[in-house]
Amino acid sequence: MQMLQVDLPANIRPATRRDWRQLGDITAEAFAEDPFNLWLFGRPRALRPLFRMMARDIYLKHGFCHIADDRGATMWATHESDLRLPPLMLLQLILAQQVHGSKGAMKRGMAAGKTMAEHHPREPHVYLFTVGTRKAARGKGLGKAMLSPVLASADKAGLPVYLENTNPVNDGFYRSLGFERRGEFRVDETAPLVTTMWREAQARP
Repeated sequence: MQMLQVDLPANIRPATRRDWRQLGDITAEAFAEDPFNLWLFGRPRALRPLFRMMARDIYLKHGFCHIADDRGATMWATHESDLRLPPLMLLQLILAQQVHGSKGAMKRGMAAGKTMAEHHPREPHVYLFTVGTRKAARGKGLGKAMLSPVLASADKAGLPVYLENTNPVNDGFYRSLGFERRGEFRVDETAPLVTTMWREAQARP
């Protein structure tokens, strides 16, 4: 897997396998009001087990993650990363959603995963799965501070960056970092719109 050499500021560090719970908890808090994730799972409490498992079994193993104290977290991958759910994790997710999610949550989640995979670009790129901050850390520039070092590294490597924007209020934030709208999709007619965004590698002075 092609790994980026990322120069992080002092207040942000690479996450390790021991950080999977904290990564998941920060991300769950950040996405608690996200319309797409609320449609998927019905209840904010269902997000914590989901993002904990995604951190532990996918992005810490096959991608890379960053954490800023207990204030912010990101999960990344490259086009070469294996993002398929391991069978044991899938079973754990099913059990967790039966307890914490609403009726049909796992069925919607599986359909969403299939649709997202169908729209995922095939060309070389860096993939931003999640960026999020605790509520108390919002509006202080932490999200941009966490993304900027990876974007700079992607630029240096000549790699574009891809993400799925599941909340329209974040559109301006991503555009300010150089992302442009690539496309959109809905999992089904009841689902909120998801916008795919793409950022070409940019020349650095």
